[in-house]
Amino acid sequence: MKLSNIVTRKNRILLRELVITEFKLRYQGSVLGYLWSLLKPLMLFTIMYIVFVHFLRFGAGIEHFAVALLLGIVLWTFFTEATSQGMQAIVSRGDLIRKISFPKYIIVVAGTISALINLLLNLLVVFVFMIFDGVDFGWQSLMFIPNLLLLYTFALSLAFFLSAAYVKYRDVSHIWEVVLQAMFYATPIIYPLQMVMEFSNQAAQLLMLSPIAVVFQNARAELVGGENVITASQLFSDPLLLLIPYLIIGLTLVLAVVYFKKSQKYFAERV
Repeated sequence: MKLSNIVTRKNRILLRELVITEFKLRYQGSVLGYLWSLLKPLMLFTIMYIVFVHFLRFGAGIEHFAVALLLGIVLWTFFTEATSQGMQAIVSRGDLIRKISFPKYIIVVAGTISALINLLLNLLVVFVFMIFDGVDFGWQSLMFIPNLLLLYTFALSLAFFLSAAYVKYRDVSHIWEVVLQAMFYATPIIYPLQMVMEFSNQAAQLLMLSPIAVVFQNARAELVGGENVITASQLFSDPLLLLIPYLIIGLTLVLAVVYFKKSQKYFAERV
């Protein structure tokens, strides 16, 4: 599986058409159409804000916590969409795989790019909220871009693995739904990391070994700012522990690519 092949003109055209088709089909027949890509995270944010911030007082006293909550929901929505769409990409394009010879990973990449486009649209909404909430923009905000690339790499890696596994085992989709639910509550999205630290500093450190938690907290620190955003560098005194989330991302990518490459020869007969 040579990712460099994606830059060839033929594969670029195929990737572009798959992304456009994926984006159009998602809201086909819907009255609001593409607006749903903006409305869904906003509706989820509204519910979470009313329940957890207004009533349960999560994040009370934390500067710009509402914006941090919205950013977390937007990033989580992307991760969920990218992995779920990527997982079903091969099976949903079975007719194309049987008829045309082309690098199969392009289908998975197309599914994740479609989710990435949604994320970029949602980030525009986040930026508007940041302006109204008085969040200061600085040079540190540019560091959000590397974190976004890390999140995309991790999501794409999981999509490669899940898509290959889903071709053989359709139960994977149900298992992944449960895993996503567990990951959502194990990641400081609707609650601040300080709440976990008050309960147990070791528990907070354990949570921050997750690539998702690290990327989310770094993104909040870089975009939203505020002294109350706790990052992994503030929790771990051992610099080697700071590398664990990034090693997990790298290892996941390598293993996923190897598994996908090994499995792709059976795709045509199993889809």
